[in-house]
Amino acid sequence: MFVDGAWTSSLSGETFTADSPATGEAIGEVPQGNRDDARLAIGAANRAADSWSGATAFERAGFLHRVADVVERRGDELTRTLTLDQGKPLGEASDEVEELVQYWRNAAEDGKRLEGRLPNSITPGKRVLLVRRPRGVIGVITPWNWPYTMPAELIAPALASGNTVVWTPASTTAVAAIALAECVAEADLPPGVFNLVTGPGSVVGDEIARNPGTHGVGFAAGKAAILELGGNGPIVVLDDADLDLAAEATVTACFLCAGQSCTAGERLLVHRDVREEFVAKLARIVTERVVLGDPFAQGTTLGPLNNEGVAEKMDEHVADALERGAQIVSGGARAGGYPTDLYWQATVLDGVPPDSLVAQEETFGPVAPVVAIDSLEHAIELTNASPYGLLSAIFTRDLAKGLRFADAVRTGWVNVNESSNYWETHLPFGGRAGTASGIGRVGGTAPMESFTELQTVVLSS
Repeated sequence: MFVDGAWTSSLSGETFTADSPATGEAIGEVPQGNRDDARLAIGAANRAADSWSGATAFERAGFLHRVADVVERRGDELTRTLTLDQGKPLGEASDEVEELVQYWRNAAEDGKRLEGRLPNSITPGKRVLLVRRPRGVIGVITPWNWPYTMPAELIAPALASGNTVVWTPASTTAVAAIALAECVAEADLPPGVFNLVTGPGSVVGDEIARNPGTHGVGFAAGKAAILELGGNGPIVVLDDADLDLAAEATVTACFLCAGQSCTAGERLLVHRDVREEFVAKLARIVTERVVLGDPFAQGTTLGPLNNEGVAEKMDEHVADALERGAQIVSGGARAGGYPTDLYWQATVLDGVPPDSLVAQEETFGPVAPVVAIDSLEHAIELTNASPYGLLSAIFTRDLAKGLRFADAVRTGWVNVNESSNYWETHLPFGGRAGTASGIGRVGGTAPMESFTELQTVVLSS
């Protein structure tokens, strides 16, 4: 753990063993923090808050650029640690490290441009300033599927806008989290500005979210919050779509990060007139290009799932779909002959009923479930029937249909003729209000607006 500018053990002295999903071997002993550790870190963050918020945006940006410099210098090490701890292939891990650099540099520059307003007063001789002020201490609670970039999309803008941070990562990727924290520590931010507490989310995360010493929370409920939660984002393929383009994009959507992404193509809503042709094209590409194997091996494009809970969910969802009449086109089961039981075959299912678990819930695994639709309106109906509202995608040669879809669906992001797994780090990203996909936005200056508040200053001449 990293608290108040120093590496430390948990107060209890307890640790937990981190195992690699790729090899099954123990890869480290991690401090198992508890509520007292979280409170200690929150206290340190509060003590550092005034001086950090008093620094100029340009001074804070300098520290963030130093973090990015360290990440770049340690890129190979961070990549291998990510593959070992999370399970994604080296190529994907390298991409995540490159994107990690962007998050820190973007936040550094965006922080310099964070502005208030100068509204008019109703009284002559008065001037009104609306000044953006940091909230104070931001608690950050992050998952295991993108152990570098998902923390960075919250931590970096929180720091850039003048807040201090207490971060607790998912326990199943705590080793990668510590590697990232080492980069922040090496950048030599003032003590207490950045703090890392490892331990169970139900304990450490709960304390961070509920403690009155935190003034904003990223990824957890309560207070001024940004919640980037799950998705069940459909990929819609209409009868006028470019099927080759749609099939190529679907492979990225369903199998990047072994499908363990909130932007994954969790269900494929394909017009029944082109369904058979689309499924054949998709199955061919999956067979030719999706290579399950050792994530450290050259040529591997699909590694193991991160943990047994996710693997069991894949078991359940695929079995449920088959019981309801779906057919296996490819894959369909865990793969044997690997160091762990977490390797799942790339799976394509056809004839999936809309009410099956794999079409209703967030499976979070390497599966492409095809559901037949009759029309654009049918696609809109099924999209909005889901409790999720994070991201959706549609393939059509008629842009008017694409815009009609974007206008009608309740998702925070819509891609037209692009994979559901396409996003850009500087653009606002998040779920629609009233859905189970969270509130607020990450990306660009959006989180800075949530992690700051307007102070009104009235000046009389």
